[in-house]
Amino acid sequence: MSCITSFVSVFGRNRDRGGDLHRQRDPKRSEHVLRQEQGWPSGPGAEPPHQSSVPGPGGSVCRHGGAARLCGSLVPQPVQIRGAFLLHHPHQVPKNEPDVWCQTSEPKNLDPDCLLSVFSSLRVNLDMGKSAYGWMIMKDENIPGTVVRTSTIPEELGRLVYLLTDKTGTLTQNEMIFKRLHLGTVSYGTDTMDEIQSHIIQSYAQVVPQPSGGGGGPSGATPSRKTQPSAPKVRKSVSSRIHEAVKAIALCHNVTPVYESHPSVNGEPESAEADQDFSDDNRTYQASSPDEVALVRWTESVGLTLVNRDLTSLQLKTPAAQILSFHILQIFPFTSESKRMGIIVREESTGEITFYMKGADVAMASIVQYNDWLEEECGNMAREGLRTLVVSKKCLSEEQYQDFENRYNQAKLSIHDRALKVAAVVESLEREMELLCLTGVEDQLQADVRPTLELLRNAGIKIWMLTGDKLETATCIAKSSHLVSRSQDIHIFRPVSNRGEAHLELNAFRRKHDCALVISGDSLEVCLRYYEHEFVELACQCPAVVCCRCSPTQKAQIVRLLQQHTANRTCAIGDGGNDVSMIQAADCGIGIEGKEGKQASLAADFSITQFKHIGRLLMVHGRNSYKRSAALGQFVMHRGMIISTMQAVFSSIFYFASVPLYQGFLMVGYATIYTMFPVFSLVLDQDVKPEMALLYPELYKDLTKGRSLSFKTFLIWVLISVYQGGILMYGGLVLFESEFVHVVAISFTALVLTELLMVALTIRTWHLFMVLAEFFSLGCYLASLAFLNEYFGIGRVSFGAFLGRFAA
Repeated sequence: MSCITSFVSVFGRNRDRGGDLHRQRDPKRSEHVLRQEQGWPSGPGAEPPHQSSVPGPGGSVCRHGGAARLCGSLVPQPVQIRGAFLLHHPHQVPKNEPDVWCQTSEPKNLDPDCLLSVFSSLRVNLDMGKSAYGWMIMKDENIPGTVVRTSTIPEELGRLVYLLTDKTGTLTQNEMIFKRLHLGTVSYGTDTMDEIQSHIIQSYAQVVPQPSGGGGGPSGATPSRKTQPSAPKVRKSVSSRIHEAVKAIALCHNVTPVYESHPSVNGEPESAEADQDFSDDNRTYQASSPDEVALVRWTESVGLTLVNRDLTSLQLKTPAAQILSFHILQIFPFTSESKRMGIIVREESTGEITFYMKGADVAMASIVQYNDWLEEECGNMAREGLRTLVVSKKCLSEEQYQDFENRYNQAKLSIHDRALKVAAVVESLEREMELLCLTGVEDQLQADVRPTLELLRNAGIKIWMLTGDKLETATCIAKSSHLVSRSQDIHIFRPVSNRGEAHLELNAFRRKHDCALVISGDSLEVCLRYYEHEFVELACQCPAVVCCRCSPTQKAQIVRLLQQHTANRTCAIGDGGNDVSMIQAADCGIGIEGKEGKQASLAADFSITQFKHIGRLLMVHGRNSYKRSAALGQFVMHRGMIISTMQAVFSSIFYFASVPLYQGFLMVGYATIYTMFPVFSLVLDQDVKPEMALLYPELYKDLTKGRSLSFKTFLIWVLISVYQGGILMYGGLVLFESEFVHVVAISFTALVLTELLMVALTIRTWHLFMVLAEFFSLGCYLASLAFLNEYFGIGRVSFGAFLGRFAA
């Protein structure tokens, strides 16, 4: 584009130069004096010596005494035949044409708008091509449901080096299945769930509800602790522990049961509403987290069913069809900072107040009472790929709860530091809680995740998994999904808390070669605080990186670090609202429509339905979009520079006279109907078939080097344009010297045919629309020669005679 701009500036200076020559003429000097200075005979009826002039659209170049020069004082008027300007050869006067006298005339300036229309076509063609790429992606039947939400960066899919992905809902299905319940001394799996169900049936078969004013509790497995919150610990039976654990899981959540109403014959569904409340056939559960839905469904399978819930109450149904009602006193929702949630309920039958809490083991380890099995069992479940939750409870007396409620309400009414004061009051209640159980939920991998990750790794894309799960869970998923290949070692970055520990661990990691890195969010924050450049340099050398316990802010920070330190293209893919910041920070964002809503899908540049679609999106569409945009952009620059070179050569032959070679209609037609369709048809070109691109992902690796569009390729196309433009212009003047009067038509015809031939030679895979575009453009040009011959300066010569001479 800089070369094109320089041509525009040259034309502008030449145009001004010609105007200045005319304006510098002294109006006081008579034509008689000028004739004497030029050596012409003066006097009435005196004829000038034999001359040949080159009249053009903006003036003429005259030959006087064998030396060509611009007539600044006497500029001849152009000869016009049928509305077309006629050019005279410097050495030949056309037959049957009168000699042209030099007369005073203002040169016609070169209209820059015609040239700018050619130069601006680069942006127009690229934008149209990007829109075509997006349409092709959405119409691909192999990746149904894909939505392109931006039309400006489809070619970025072809130059990705780093892919940062979430785990839950992205690599996995986000469909949780309850797999394990651990009580400390006994563990229950999928094959022993019937034992839990039998214990629950026995426990509630012995329960006899008592009025709340009696102060007593149900007999059997549910003794009341309303008036004895600090009673001495007694070893509980397995049945009692299972009952309390299942009850806590059924109460501590934010799940709401939803019933679909079926209208009666009379169309009055209200009459049957009471019968439908506790029906199991049409009940579904709604929650923000699929983990909680999996837990509630599991409690239903073992006999304790959530049947109703509103803002202030909650009802459970026992295996004996008995309804247990609970009044919700307080709810402490789950946050990414606290990593736990809690609820305080009052059982209406007994009046017992209980505080239930569940959360991640890192958050609950300091809250529950001392035990010697929690950390070990959490690690064992994580190594199996299970998502763990720690469940606990605390019985409160009426006085304890009233004191907490007063302090809690007072903290919520505070004007200054309200959030800190509320958190402090809640933390005062989270002390010495009774550990009930440890749950394990499995999130299965999505279909074809393993071959997709292997495909991306063979294509040279480095994959980083950023997740909020435990280190052991993330490591297990990385192995099972083949994010880390079987032949690679895994280096687990030890927890660090200060600069010295980070320095020692980085030195230990520096000695490892070709191994995947697993690091926690806390250690990552310390390393980035003191050794940002060193850590990023080492991490970029790893084939895969797993960052666990990452917050949404850390995910976006990692993306920006890769962009700053590597200057490579990054892509982020996720499915939840916590991935939006990472998606928006990346060069290319991809969202998956999953169980957690459409926040990531709506915020991303591209939306897909499954992770396996990313393979075809990058290997096929990304690769084709980049190569097509590179070819299209360089061809549009070639199309503009070749005609600029011809104009520069034409002006240089006649001492840079401000004479436009082609009129405005030809300039506009050249950039539109004559060459636009063949050049734009390059968006359909492909060097390999999609099946081959997926079979050999190594072809994608070459695109990351940027060889398809670089300064080298640009200079090559500039040289081609200059060479072809010079050959066309000089060749037209030399080979068609006897037909110089038709230099406009001859050179323009050669220019259009050259452009069409260049497009045909560049195409690798022919498409029907490419053939139609070539013949359509050629037909339009031939039709314009026949019906608009005055613009080509054909003049009196017939169209057929011109074609015959040109072919000869």
